[in-house]
Amino acid sequence: MSTPGPEFFHATDRAQTARPLAQEFRTAYGTDPEGVWSAPGRVNLIGEHVDYTGGLCLPLALPHRTFVALRPRTDGVVRVRSLQEPSGVVEVPLAEVGAGSPQGWAAYVAGVPWALLQNGFEGLALTGGFDALVDGHVPYGSGLSSSAALECAVAVALGELVELPLDDTGRAGLASACQLAENVVAGANTGGMDQAASLRCHEGGAILLDTDDDSVTQVALDLAGAGLALLVVDTRAEHSHAGGEYGKRRADVERAAELLGVANLRAVDPAALDAALERLGTEPDGEVLVRRVRHAVTEIDRVRRTADLLQTGRADEVGPLLDASHDSLRDDYEVSCRELDLTVDTARAHGALGARMTGGGFGGSAIALVAAERVEEVAGAVAAAFAEQGLAAPRFLTALPSEGAARDL
Repeated sequence: MSTPGPEFFHATDRAQTARPLAQEFRTAYGTDPEGVWSAPGRVNLIGEHVDYTGGLCLPLALPHRTFVALRPRTDGVVRVRSLQEPSGVVEVPLAEVGAGSPQGWAAYVAGVPWALLQNGFEGLALTGGFDALVDGHVPYGSGLSSSAALECAVAVALGELVELPLDDTGRAGLASACQLAENVVAGANTGGMDQAASLRCHEGGAILLDTDDDSVTQVALDLAGAGLALLVVDTRAEHSHAGGEYGKRRADVERAAELLGVANLRAVDPAALDAALERLGTEPDGEVLVRRVRHAVTEIDRVRRTADLLQTGRADEVGPLLDASHDSLRDDYEVSCRELDLTVDTARAHGALGARMTGGGFGGSAIALVAAERVEEVAGAVAAAFAEQGLAAPRFLTALPSEGAARDL
């Protein structure tokens, strides 16, 4: 029996998705929406598990987006329905939104107005509630930030309705609120990279995000011009940021920073890393802390080096840095898994310039930097490797640097 060819997950046309969603909203709620907004998923080129320790990240927005049709209410209630969820309309009084409430996917919607209010934003669209209809086209559970895409689509809609300037400063404020919603309401103790990418990226580039001060530098990313493509492999291995392992890693680096007497691990100079590791090695849990800190400090340095290469037009030289990132995430941070390692090893064996897991790990997606003409070849090899090991067929997409959250209709 021949192995099926690789399955590619293509982005939907924004206009052709927004118009039917507005019609669906009318059917669901009996009135027209105020508009339709969307926000992209993201893929992180490099800089993993350092966004919560003051590090640098280099994400880009995907063309794959989550769409939200929305209309304000005046009674303090959020009603939300998703075309991908069979449960029907979820109704949540804003007065009941807070830590751990509501539960489930609706937390990523109802948590946004709550967080905006907590952060000092004002307006009837925040206190009065709204009706929303969601149509998600970011692969769910893939490590490509479907949750942040949902939050940011809601946030840009509410931001526009309360007349918040949607310049980079305004978008930074929305990103901060979305992170608060995910941390407190959804209960996922993530950093802010996903929301920053979804709101602050531009078409044709990545952002160099400094999570120590939330500043952003736009970095051109013309892979096609260099004859390259960024292949994303959704391994379909179950992935969840709300799981305990993610929280343990964050606790490890926060404890290490406290022991080293620094605000976060960004403050550890790579040149002084050996001395820091020697000091941590004397702690009762020193072996674990040494590995965690070694990953964080070397990963931040790899991001700097990658950004320098991109900014000087040398994208074809970043492959070894991607490889080193994955090896560090696998061995020192221990967040990889069988499917991610199989993807990376197979891609490298079939000519990828570099490959690594991307996102929080424990499942989700990997990326491979490949010559543009070899995308199908590498994808086919990965699909065949999964079939040989009896794993569910992975899904593929190509990452084209795309626009951040915006109105579509």
